[in-house]
Amino acid sequence: MSVPIPEDLQRRYSNTAERRAWLARLPQLLHNAYHRWKVQPELAPGQQPWNGFTGIAVPVSADDGSAAVIKISFPYEDIAHEPDTLKLWQGRGAVRLLQHDRTDRAMLLERLDSDRWLQSAPLEQAISVWGTLVRKLSISPDQRPEWLSIPSLAEQTERWNDELPQRWKELAEPFPRWLLEAALEVCQTRGAVSRRESHDVLVHADLHGMNILARPGTSGWQADDFLAIDPQGMVGEAEFSVMPMLSNRLSDLPVQNPELGLLDRLNMLCEAAGLDVEVARQWTIAREVEDALWYASKRDHQRDLNRSLWLSSTLAGRTIQGLPHPHSLEIS
Repeated sequence: MSVPIPEDLQRRYSNTAERRAWLARLPQLLHNAYHRWKVQPELAPGQQPWNGFTGIAVPVSADDGSAAVIKISFPYEDIAHEPDTLKLWQGRGAVRLLQHDRTDRAMLLERLDSDRWLQSAPLEQAISVWGTLVRKLSISPDQRPEWLSIPSLAEQTERWNDELPQRWKELAEPFPRWLLEAALEVCQTRGAVSRRESHDVLVHADLHGMNILARPGTSGWQADDFLAIDPQGMVGEAEFSVMPMLSNRLSDLPVQNPELGLLDRLNMLCEAAGLDVEVARQWTIAREVEDALWYASKRDHQRDLNRSLWLSSTLAGRTIQGLPHPHSLEIS
């Protein structure tokens, strides 16, 4: 059965020769996966596969009627360890990995309910479920060989310490120096020299409501009914995971004094997950400043740049004047 390639995925991966070559190979990669794992695509007439920023996911079924999903990702180096991350969690708090092929960047995953994600939950329940998942996912390193492939947050922070000032200068100083210095202070405070090694856990670095799906056949907002998908695994402090959930759903912040609302949400997230509020604040500043520099280097990302600047400067205690209200900076 031929599976249609979604138009937005085609647009996203048509801007370089390498990406166009991957798009051309994608039908064969899917066929390889069907044959390898003896499954068939399970799409209704006119139904499109799921897709995100890194690849495509196709619902499939085996001869015995069991349901699963094939996910094939573009060969980004920073997500090459996704199968190892899922192996370490073993389905506890995250989608279960059934099979994988490293050459094709293909995975066979358990099927979740794509129509029910945490993004649509009332915010209070969403924070509670998120906090429970963070606790489940925060496992400590052991002797399993998969740990060797997971990137170190401490090492990344040391790179940021060198790279952020250089990128800031190359981009003609796109935001005030004091905000850059606030991020660099975090890198020095939380970097390899000062890090709390005994606190190192496996971190899902992109854990927001759109990456948390319900188990099939469930209803309501019970924490045990939800699992994380699309992990960006890292080894480090669990507080690093707060930023994606804090920066999503900005339209839920109060119209009046959204800055205070942001700090309230930070406290609620940390309480739900048993995290240190100050450490989470620091990590979020550094992550948003790093994101701001990436957005500043791209065209047509002004809203994303403004969002990162509003979040980082607000958490640093000096909201940059003249930025749009955060309600207009919602992630789409």
